[in-house]
Amino acid sequence: MTIASFFSRQRRALAMCAATLALHYVTIDWLTARIGTAGAPEEPVPMPMKVSAQLRPALPVRTATVQRQAGTPAPARPRSPDRAPSRIAVPADPLPEPLPEPVAEPLPATVAAPVPVDLLAAPQQAGAAPPAPAVESPAGPPAAPAEPMAGRRFRVDLPPTASFELDVKRTDADGTQWSGSADMRWQTDGSTYKVGLEVGVSMLVARVGLLELASEGTIDDAGIAPRKMTEKRRSRSMTATHFDHEGKRITFSASTAAVPMVPGAQDKATVPFQLAAIGRGDVNQFGSDIDIQVGEDREATVYRFVLVGEEELETRMGRLVTWRLARPPRPGSYNARLDIWLAPGLDWYPVQIRNTERSGAVTTQTVTKILRPAG
Repeated sequence: MTIASFFSRQRRALAMCAATLALHYVTIDWLTARIGTAGAPEEPVPMPMKVSAQLRPALPVRTATVQRQAGTPAPARPRSPDRAPSRIAVPADPLPEPLPEPVAEPLPATVAAPVPVDLLAAPQQAGAAPPAPAVESPAGPPAAPAEPMAGRRFRVDLPPTASFELDVKRTDADGTQWSGSADMRWQTDGSTYKVGLEVGVSMLVARVGLLELASEGTIDDAGIAPRKMTEKRRSRSMTATHFDHEGKRITFSASTAAVPMVPGAQDKATVPFQLAAIGRGDVNQFGSDIDIQVGEDREATVYRFVLVGEEELETRMGRLVTWRLARPPRPGSYNARLDIWLAPGLDWYPVQIRNTERSGAVTTQTVTKILRPAG
């Protein structure tokens, strides 16, 4: 073997080794790219975001309730052949003039400051002089005053059983401020119901009870059907309001009045939950005035509620989307304004109630906690 052939064979061997090493390097690099290098840190997996939502049903188109003059026939309306005729709203029978609210007795001498009595959202009775008689005009006899359309049937769906804790804030007409708490209970099994309300304010180191309301009755196709409501205010005797559904009248332990009762009549304790049932039944019913006959401790009055709009409330439960309904003052019937906020996302429960009296005093009850039975 010559020296030249020896070196030629060595070069070929080195070339083959180099090619083998290069092939191994490429293979390892390819595998590393495919399966990743062992021990490489893993990318953190992003956690899903928590999103909360509240029900915001569309507000119905507002339509004013049209009233007819007495003796004027209603215009004929064409009937659609494929649609059942709607119920005709029956105007309420004339109600007697409300009696003046009795004056609250003073606190005992041991209490240094007075306590507001009318802390609940209760209407202040009208005490103004009766309106002057209408004067006939050459064009014809005066128009009769429009009567609220109490007795209108609503589609209802009663909210489920719950109890409520509420903050109570009151500002008197002179600027004096009070604070307290209220407990409200709503219980139903689908055929009967019970409502309870206890309101008090804080004084020094004690809590003074101001009002207790209790109502019980049945559930019918018009919604809540009260049988009896009792009311106990501080320094006053308990009064009772009785709803005679067979005799279709409302009577009172504090007076001899007997008022004709229309379908859907309520008491002061049940009004917020009847409005909740109307909203749950069909939100579009709030597109027109809601007239409800309400039996109180001495008489019955027709409350007219209108939809103010959607509002967001800041509460201890967080921000709540609500629908605000208002009963503005109505001369000759009640001089106080009553506002009720319903929460569509919380079964349409009443979450705030405000009473603005004729004097300018304002009482607001705002929910702090809602408790529902387990299951």
